[in-house]
Amino acid sequence: SSKEKTKTTSTTNKLKNKYGELLGVDEKKIDNNTLYAFIDEWYGAPYKYGGKTKQGIDCSAFVIQLYQSVYSSGLQGTAESICNQSKQISKDQLIEGDLVFFKIESDKVSHIGVYLQNNKFVHASTKKGIHIDDLDEPYYKKYFYKGGRIKK
Repeated sequence: SSKEKTKTTSTTNKLKNKYGELLGVDEKKIDNNTLYAFIDEWYGAPYKYGGKTKQGIDCSAFVIQLYQSVYSSGLQGTAESICNQSKQISKDQLIEGDLVFFKIESDKVSHIGVYLQNNKFVHASTKKGIHIDDLDEPYYKKYFYKGGRIKK
């Protein structure tokens, strides 16, 4: 019905507005509605090591669920094993949907997120839960390891 269509349009516009602002990009660039609707649904869900639900989720479980939902891709494993399954790319080659890997006070890949746009990525942060951060923030800059691309 046209009422439902209007509802969908206004939801889409709200997402475009919200994430355009969060990412610092023109809302026209927010064109993967499935991706941003998924992020929006999870935004702020708390971090829990080993968790897989909105009551608590860890970084790799979040990325795996995002990939299943948005890209119908069956990623599995830890941040490190996902890193090993992906094609290495440099920071300046990152495009929306690519993976970002971090070695946080570790010699192994210990954290994973999904690159969005304009240097921003979404991840399950231990302090803020599902959150969008900037790769240039000193903390993430310090621990950034590499970008990765999965054959979607």
